[in-house]
Amino acid sequence: MNKSIKSIVVLFSICAVISVLLALTNLMTAPIIEKNDAAAANEALLQVMPEGEGFEEIDVFSYELPKSVTGAYREKNGGYVLTLETAGYSPNLVIMCGVNADKTVSGALCLSSGETLGYEKTYGENFKGKNSDEAAGVDTISGATKTTSAYKAAVIDSINAAIILDGGSVDIRSEEEILQDNLSSALPSAEGEFTKLFMVEETEGIDAFYRADNESGIVCVIGESFIAVDGEGKVISDVDEATKALVEEQVAKVNATVLSDIDLSLYAELPSAVIGAQRTESGNYVLSVKGAGYGINGGDDYHPASGEYIIIAVSITADGSIIDCKTISQAETAGIGDECAKESFYGQFDGKTEENYNDVDAISGATLTTNGYKKAILRAFEAVKIFEGGAADEE
Repeated sequence: MNKSIKSIVVLFSICAVISVLLALTNLMTAPIIEKNDAAAANEALLQVMPEGEGFEEIDVFSYELPKSVTGAYREKNGGYVLTLETAGYSPNLVIMCGVNADKTVSGALCLSSGETLGYEKTYGENFKGKNSDEAAGVDTISGATKTTSAYKAAVIDSINAAIILDGGSVDIRSEEEILQDNLSSALPSAEGEFTKLFMVEETEGIDAFYRADNESGIVCVIGESFIAVDGEGKVISDVDEATKALVEEQVAKVNATVLSDIDLSLYAELPSAVIGAQRTESGNYVLSVKGAGYGINGGDDYHPASGEYIIIAVSITADGSIIDCKTISQAETAGIGDECAKESFYGQFDGKTEENYNDVDAISGATLTTNGYKKAILRAFEAVKIFEGGAADEE
């Protein structure tokens, strides 16, 4: 046997011996590693359920749970530990929450996040011992509203998930899904497609109007009631005569609205931020106004300015009261300034006047966006006074 063959045989023998030794080592250490991993996982679960006596993992895909739930463990005495993923100012906010058998929170912990302020690290302490209703009442933190609101929603999702895992029933639909279902139920002919009407006339007794995109009718919202009106303006929902008369009168008022364009070139003193204006036959004004938010005034390496204005639509009575307000377009920072595109923000201006519009809550962490938006509202008030023959206030 030559030297090459001998070397190959020796090398093969060495490899074989090493493989056997590694296999034996793995055979002996695998149970130890598995036991240590289980102990580490158990220790994490015990952080949110200190009195837990043993946990069994649950296949969350076998249940219809809140979308934020990514994992679940059943505790020996009837409690549950849930892991959830949500988003604050940044995505991947991961929460672990323990829920006792009586559906109160045993503990809540932030496992990881991309948040910058750090409030999520201790916020979970506020929920210990609380049930779903009490958890919903926990205050969010000013300056970290988005983060703490997301955290609170995750805790409530945990409690709801525990109820479902126990065989109970909980409505886990979002507010948007509930609204959509109610609209569709009231007017099935709309085929689920609705647009909320931007109001340019003052109406009485109606909270909101939603027109079917296929023009089959309108749904009026009064409190928790959804009342359908067909394409001819007739109420088709089962309501009392007084409500029927009210709804039909207000829908007729909305449908009869006529807008006339205003020639802005006729008003030299008009703020340049006003880029469009119309007047209703009743004397109200509808204005398109641009606001210089973060997209214009901001900018750094982390959140570069977009170079775009916030464009808003606002309807105002001749005596200076906002009827409706809506964000038409914006390119503010995602997850921060883009909150200005949500009705929860711009809806706060409804009913406001020049005396109190500045009382609207600012967008947390988005000072430039908020200031730019409010300046646009001020410019709208100034424009109305000019259209009405008065002078705009000096800054």
